[in-house]
Amino acid sequence: QVQLVESGGGLVQAGGSLRLSCAASGSAFNFDNMGWYRRAPGSQRELVALMTIGRNTTYADSVKGRFTISRNNAKNTVDLQMNSLKLDDTAVYFCRAWGQVTGIPRNYWGQGTQVTVSS
Repeated sequence: QVQLVESGGGLVQAGGSLRLSCAASGSAFNFDNMGWYRRAPGSQRELVALMTIGRNTTYADSVKGRFTISRNNAKNTVDLQMNSLKLDDTAVYFCRAWGQVTGIPRNYWGQGTQVTVSS
């Protein structure tokens, strides 16, 4: 059974940095896509950043230039380096891994990790 386990959330002051990590266990295959989403209080879950297996990246406009996504296909991990954090970055961050695995679409989510940015 595939599980995504996130770590690295916490409380940080505005302007600070955090690094989120996500490890996918239980899969012998790499996922086409790995990425991070977030859900702020009172808002819908939104894409923050994703990286394809070919290392193409997509970022939300709000985080471009501040956040950097990286992945290690050998370890099936994906990280999110978050710099210059703003109050609006406060949210629960979710790791996601999805794509075709042996011809079957798969979609997995982590349990979420809280990021709180204070003034």
